[in-house]
Formats: sequence, structure tokens, C-alpha cells
Amino acid sequence: MTIQQHKGIYTFHTSFGKISALKENGVIKAKSIRYARSQRFKKPESLEYTENHKIPEKTPVCPQNVSPLLDRLIQKTDVEQFEPDESPQFLTITRPENFNEDEKLPVIVWIHGGSYEIGCGDLPTSDPSIWVKEQNIIVVSISYRLGLFGFLGGNEERPANLGLYDMIAALEWIKKYINDFGGDSENITLFGQSSGGDAIAHLMISEGTDNLFRRAIIHSAPLGFRINRQKMSSEFYRKTDLLKDEPDPLKMIESYVNFLPSFRKYGLKTSMPFCTQYGYPPLCREEESIAKWKKNAGTYDVLIGSNQDETAFYVKTAKEGIYTYLPHKILNKIVRKTTESIYEKPARIFAENFAAGGGNIYQFVIQSTLQNNYIGASHCVDLPLIFENKEAWKSAELLKDVPWEYIQENGKKLRALWAEFARTGAISEDSERPEILKLRKV
Repeated sequence: MTIQQHKGIYTFHTSFGKISALKENGVIKAKSIRYARSQRFKKPESLEYTENHKIPEKTPVCPQNVSPLLDRLIQKTDVEQFEPDESPQFLTITRPENFNEDEKLPVIVWIHGGSYEIGCGDLPTSDPSIWVKEQNIIVVSISYRLGLFGFLGGNEERPANLGLYDMIAALEWIKKYINDFGGDSENITLFGQSSGGDAIAHLMISEGTDNLFRRAIIHSAPLGFRINRQKMSSEFYRKTDLLKDEPDPLKMIESYVNFLPSFRKYGLKTSMPFCTQYGYPPLCREEESIAKWKKNAGTYDVLIGSNQDETAFYVKTAKEGIYTYLPHKILNKIVRKTTESIYEKPARIFAENFAAGGGNIYQFVIQSTLQNNYIGASHCVDLPLIFENKEAWKSAELLKDVPWEYIQENGKKLRALWAEFARTGAISEDSERPEILKLRKV
């Protein structure tokens, strides 16, 4: 690895080309490196070389609608910080500032959530700097196509699972070039939350992923939404066909939401209209998935789990609709029942099936131990624990009743455990557990 510094700009001299990076808060960040290109509804084409990577002024993102719910619960989206790009195949590498040139660091690949519809890899609320410094690891955050562009298809003209293909292209790039940044290409762990966790579970049974990663950390994957989606996806695909040739991608994403109310007949899964699609490459048929996970169990080490009160995020803070009029006791029952059906039970089935196949798998639950925390350990509450960034999370309604010291104390212990798993594939019985964590080897 060759690295030069000039006026605060670092340059990595890699086999992919010259990569610019900045020093920030004790880490070096190479931001928004393009790993592939794509045309609309086409598979990504990998890049072999970059002439001279420069850090862009704005973060490139897949065109998407801003979510008022996430604006309120996590962080207000400053649209001026982002540049919509229909080919959003970019990744950001964060590594420690101080390093031994001969050392190869464990690599964790962050795959963001957002219902396959919103988000990107490089956000202040998923800044891995503190984790990277504390644990001497490298984190690579990837972006990929979302929504209409990446997770809705049905034929050769508009293929399904293009977002999965983007992730595979990113993993191929990381496998090939991460050594040039001081990473260990033989020790790559995928880490994803929500739809990012769901994507990782499906990358474990996708064609073309052999030897691209060794371990998986899966947070809050809505695996209860993965089955019996074909009718809804087909109807959504047909109704949006008239948008496929719209030259303005922003008009496309503004228009598709008009069709969403018509899918309410499909039940709770309507809240996640986009998803991976079985029966289309690189995935198997739905009825083959359980057996395939079991067959591949010996290939990966897995850490899977969820938060105790996942759906409180949606149920208890609703500003309109039926939930706003229900008593607290009823809301708690709804949260418990939906959390169990969408997250807990499917994760337990996944873990037990994986263990039955001889796999090494741990299951966890994150809970709140605070007395006056109305929404408890809800969806996304794990993110500030891993990605500690007080400035980014200071206005999050999600943490309204949570002292920041509580996040810091529990987060530091959780980050240490997860890094231990990424290094070794195991968590020692002697390692200190945060009070919020229940963890078992399955």
C-alpha cells in the first residue's frame, strides 16, 4: 500500500488508480469511489480503473422520495448535500489514520436499510469513524440502486434484483482492491440493517457470491415480508410500466407513490413495496430458499437479531390514522405481535435452520433498560449504538427519552463484540456484554 499526503489530502496509489481521501476525526475517508456503472434497467458494468478519483462536493444517491417519517424520527434530510444519480454505484472506505503498513485489517461492508426504497451508504447517521478508530477495522459503505431502478422487475426489459447485482459488483470490487487500502480481502464481513440485513441474507443464497465474504451481521431484517410477494410485485410492475421510459428519474419516483394505496389489500407487506424477488436471477425460487440457506450454512458465520420493540417506531409515533386513538396497552400489544411476526419469529426460524445445517450462528435481541422510554428499543435504535455520532443524532425523536451517555456506554461494548465477531467469527463468553443485549449461540 502506497499513500501520500499533501495539504490535508491523502492519495492512495492502488491498482484501481489514484484515490483521494480526507483525514477526519482520526480516520482516513476515501469517499464516493465509483465501483460500477449502469444504464437504466441494465446490469452494472464493473470498472477496472479510475484515472484520478476526486471526492465530489455532494454525495451521490439513487433518486428517491424524502421520507417525512424518517426526517422526524432520525434526521432531517438536507437535500442540498446530495446529488441524485440513476447510476449510484459508489462506495466509501473508512480506515484508521494510524496503521501498520504490514497489517491487514478486518473489513466490514455496510449495506444500508430503507425498505429498498430510500437511503444511501454514506450518511452522517451511519458514520463508522468511532467504530473504526476503537476497533482498528476498515468499514466500506456501499450505495446501490433502489426502488423502481433496483428492486422491481419482471422480464428482460426490466429485470428484477438489479440492486442485488449492484451489491455483488461492489463486493467484487472490494475483494479485488481492498488490500490496497490495508484491508484483509480474506476477512470480509457484511453488516446490514433492515432491508440491508434482508439483502445480506439473500446474498448468502445468490449466484455469483462465492468467496466474496465470510461472515454476516444481520440487524432487524424484515424476513417476515420476504414470502408470498409475487402477486403484489407483479401488479406493481404492471402498473408502473408506463413510467419506464420517463426521461426524468425524479418524475418517475414522484409518480409511483400514486399506485401504493391500491396495494393495501396485500396486508402488512404493503409497507415495503420493493423487495428482492424470488425466481429471478441471481435468486432461486421461493420454495428453494430455506433448503439453500441450510446447504450454505457451512460457508458463513452469522450474527442475526432484532430490537425488542421494532414496530414501535411506526405504531407509537403515528401522527395520523387509527394508531393515534388507541390506548397505550393496545398499542403495546400491536407492537409485540407485529415485531414477533415480521422480525423475531422469522429470524429464529432462519437461525435454527442454519444451525441444523451445521452453521455457526448467534442470535441477539437489543432491549431498552430505561424506565421512561415510551417507544423502547424500536427499529433503528441500534444504529446510533454502532454509528455513534452525537451531532447527527441530536434531533432524533427516536432518542427523545434516551440519555446520550446511555448510547455511548452500551454502544462501545456492542461495537467491541461485533468487531470481535468480524475478526474471528465467534464471541467469547468472557467478552463484556452491554446491559441492553441478550445473545445466544444457536
